[in-house]
Amino acid sequence: MKLKIQYLILTILFCISSVSAQQTVRMNAIKANDYGVIYSLPKTSVVATLKVKKTVYNRGEFYQYAQRYLSVEPITESRTEFTLEDAMVSNRGVADKDNSFMVIFRSNSLAPYVMLTQDGLISTINADPELEKEPSFELPEPSTASVNPRRFLSEETLMAGSTAKQAELVSKQIFDLRRSRNDILTGEADNMPPDGEAYKVVMEQINDQEKALTEMFSGSTQTEYFTKEIVIIPTERDIDKMVIGRFSEKLGPVDADNLAGSPIYLSLKSKTPQVETVLSDRDRERLEKKLSEGVVYNVPGKAQLTLEFKNRTLKNQEMDIVQFGTQDVLTKRMFDNMKKPIKVIFYPNLGAVKQIIQ
Repeated sequence: MKLKIQYLILTILFCISSVSAQQTVRMNAIKANDYGVIYSLPKTSVVATLKVKKTVYNRGEFYQYAQRYLSVEPITESRTEFTLEDAMVSNRGVADKDNSFMVIFRSNSLAPYVMLTQDGLISTINADPELEKEPSFELPEPSTASVNPRRFLSEETLMAGSTAKQAELVSKQIFDLRRSRNDILTGEADNMPPDGEAYKVVMEQINDQEKALTEMFSGSTQTEYFTKEIVIIPTERDIDKMVIGRFSEKLGPVDADNLAGSPIYLSLKSKTPQVETVLSDRDRERLEKKLSEGVVYNVPGKAQLTLEFKNRTLKNQEMDIVQFGTQDVLTKRMFDNMKKPIKVIFYPNLGAVKQIIQ
């Protein structure tokens, strides 16, 4: 029997006994709630997670002299670019307010209980919940920020009257650093590091100074990675190339209605045959009675999902979608064993039965 959501709130106030590390709530079936626990079944939301690379290009102070003094191609314009590196798609359960039910136990059952998620979705019956980790990207660490090169400039360079003269003096300093490093590597330096640790420190300092000073000509690049979620809740109908978001090289992920970006398309086609059934009044009554006396669970349908961007297929995979499936019932008498309670483990995001332990 479907129940109103306010009854769920009342039941939680009466029956919460603990909250686990997996963000689930234990609901005991006791006399105060007539040995019944109210739960919700989910509908599927499709979560598209984009892995984005952000690259910041910084023009160097002496970029005009990069070719003349160092023979390098410099960054000529400071800018930020975004790249869509990868994408993943998963399903996430959303509590369906129109699908709340009550599981009723016998009054003399052995301490029955139901584990619910924080949203009221059914997780287990008479069993501890299993830890489920949502899929996610492992993101590389962001690149380290550039060292301020001016801390390494000589007094002569800082006092130079023109940018051209400063560039010439800095380029000479760079070549002096390279020469010093080469002398140490070949053992020809006048003051060699006394031991291995000193050698390591000296070489790191030379490399850091050379890199910082060289970036005054070539420019610098910093990169970082982040993710962006796009959530879509399908209906019972197929989806054909729905624009769920857009992506811009200059702005990164943007909303679906922001024409500054290129569209990201999602298609979802049901692979579960739809059978139209016409029930008589008697059959409808039987079905309603069946749903009211047992544990209702989802039987998700299968769907083929495609995610496309710029004529490139980002994802093409099969998914479980609750909206494309049906419902079934675990009969009430399954839970009447007073000596050894039956255990049921669900997929909380689907409301489907994962395992029954007798």
